[in-house]
Amino acid sequence: MSNTAGAVVAAKRMQAERQMIEALRAAEAFGPDKAIPLVPEKNLGKLALRGLLRQNAVRQAQTGFYYLDEPVYAGIRKTRQRLLIGVVVIAVVFGGAILIATASKAQTAPAPRQDQQAFRALYEELVETNTTLSEGSCTLAGERMAARLLAAGYPAADVRVLAPEDRPKDGNLVATLHGSNPDAPPLLLLAHIDVVEANPADWARDPFTLIEEDGYFYARGSSDDKAQAAVWVDTLIRLKQNGFAPVRDIKIALTCGEETAAIHNGVEWLLAEHPETLQAGFALNEGAGGLLDDQGNRVALAVQAGEKIYQDYTLELTNPGGHSSSPRKDNAIVAMANGLARVGAHDFPVELNPVTRAYFTALADMQPQHAADLRALTAGDTPDIEAAARISAANPSWNATLRTTCIPTVIDGGHAPNAQPQKVTANINCRILPGHTVAETQGELVRLMDNAAISITPVGEPSPTAPPPVLTDAVMGPIREVAAEMWPNVPILPTQTTGATDGRFTNAAGIPTYGVTGMFADPAGSGAHGLNERIRVRSLYEGRDFLFEIVKRYAAQAD
Repeated sequence: MSNTAGAVVAAKRMQAERQMIEALRAAEAFGPDKAIPLVPEKNLGKLALRGLLRQNAVRQAQTGFYYLDEPVYAGIRKTRQRLLIGVVVIAVVFGGAILIATASKAQTAPAPRQDQQAFRALYEELVETNTTLSEGSCTLAGERMAARLLAAGYPAADVRVLAPEDRPKDGNLVATLHGSNPDAPPLLLLAHIDVVEANPADWARDPFTLIEEDGYFYARGSSDDKAQAAVWVDTLIRLKQNGFAPVRDIKIALTCGEETAAIHNGVEWLLAEHPETLQAGFALNEGAGGLLDDQGNRVALAVQAGEKIYQDYTLELTNPGGHSSSPRKDNAIVAMANGLARVGAHDFPVELNPVTRAYFTALADMQPQHAADLRALTAGDTPDIEAAARISAANPSWNATLRTTCIPTVIDGGHAPNAQPQKVTANINCRILPGHTVAETQGELVRLMDNAAISITPVGEPSPTAPPPVLTDAVMGPIREVAAEMWPNVPILPTQTTGATDGRFTNAAGIPTYGVTGMFADPAGSGAHGLNERIRVRSLYEGRDFLFEIVKRYAAQAD
């Protein structure tokens, strides 16, 4: 961009800013209760609004409604005026250095390829379609992605948005690229498009606007899980445009309700009502990405197989209570607290399965300070308990990989400061290793609480259970090949997630499901489920290329 063009862009952005400020002033929108909707022009207007939001000159009361913080904006205007003279001086004295620095930055941050620009537009549309349970619509998101597939040449019969009659906003997009061999088991590309709630007032940026800043994409769902969902739609479009002819069918399912499965889950619903949409030889899903160090160097590429079972238990203890001046020895809060302390101090037995054994074996080469214990852990048929204890103490995630975990997460009791409690309730959250049941774990909690007066009840319907799927050569082969081409010498790390994904439903339905994205994340994580969720721009584009290549190789397989 020339200096003249840059000045024009800056002027137009300032014009868009002034128009928004004038609109807010005209409406006297000076507080949350007077907030008004703003719908800025797609590019410069949106950029101007983002800048005002970052500086807190404009604040968001609720999604799409904004108000002006006049004192803050006045301060920004004064600061701009003071800086104007300084900017002119700097431009004259250091103009040459500025031009050199700009050129250097341009060389280290090349513009996206043309195909990446098209993908970015698709990704932006999906991310900016609100799919929270409270206000959003997965159906709308599915329809927008379906429109892109139809525009790419897919027949309407192969692209559908399916939703329960009683939940019209919880739609799921299913689509198929047909292969040449109808007897070959299909490949399923699975991702969820619903997202966790996000309060715009708590975020540094509008959570429902995709913002690219300092090498990251920021937004709710930018990582979990609209990154992979967008890649799957983009992959089907690219395959169609390239005239690719798969041997096996390639199916995609962008589903709703993964984040709120206790209320409704799209995968579970599809398996019950439209099982043909998900039936496949195996599926690729979220659950694992790549690991980066603090300098952004790639450490390992993770491939997830199997996951722990999520289960909450409600504990309740009632008591006659009484006046606080005449204490009972069976005080309900004390009794509940004593039992919870035993649960918190308890370590479930250490166990290894083929996936976690492979995980710790590979980890030994990447963790020299813990290598001896990691190798001792996996050397024999049964885990070395002393080594396991040191490994568990060194890293909470390693501990969670080795055993079932149960922790108290909520407690509530008592009704007055001068009365003995008559009722105390608590919640214990467990993550249960595959191969163990909800009932079995409940029995262990009964033993640990050691109080017959405390009832323990599982919350909701138990999650389906299944052993971890086998990491076969047919599954791992394409991953190894493409990873070696893209990231030579980066090791592949088999993992078993300690969280939960929709893979628990597909695995239990007999569809081996593997977590693989090829998207490398920072050690601090992506902020998924939290504030300021983000994904590296480089990681998203790399993951897109990686997944596209492995899908093509899987699609060429006949079994």
